[in-house]
Amino acid sequence: QVNLVESGGGLVQAGGSLRLSCAASGRTFSSYAMGWFRQPPGKEREFVAAVSRSSSTYYPDSVKGRFTISRDNAKNTVYLQMNRLKPEDTAVYYCAASFSFLQAALPNSYDYWGQGTQVTVSS
Repeated sequence: QVNLVESGGGLVQAGGSLRLSCAASGRTFSSYAMGWFRQPPGKEREFVAAVSRSSSTYYPDSVKGRFTISRDNAKNTVYLQMNRLKPEDTAVYYCAASFSFLQAALPNSYDYWGQGTQVTVSS
């Protein structure tokens, strides 16, 4: 069992920055690939970023160049640095852990999920 707790969400103006954190407890953190997803109001959950066990990173075009995912295995934490935020980035952001990591962008590839943290970007 892996428990994930997100933090760092909040309200920010367009063009601003936020850094989300996800603290993991339970089984060995370094054994898991980690991902971030988001769910905008009234929409389905969508892939934001992922980092493999070897720290390879993956992003969709919508956030590439603005968001950066990183992991600190010593702290059992994964981060999502979000820069140049846009109103369309408004969503609940979820952290997830994957042991198999078959496909970074698919929610079904992930075994454990956090409760989410709200990010609101005002125009």
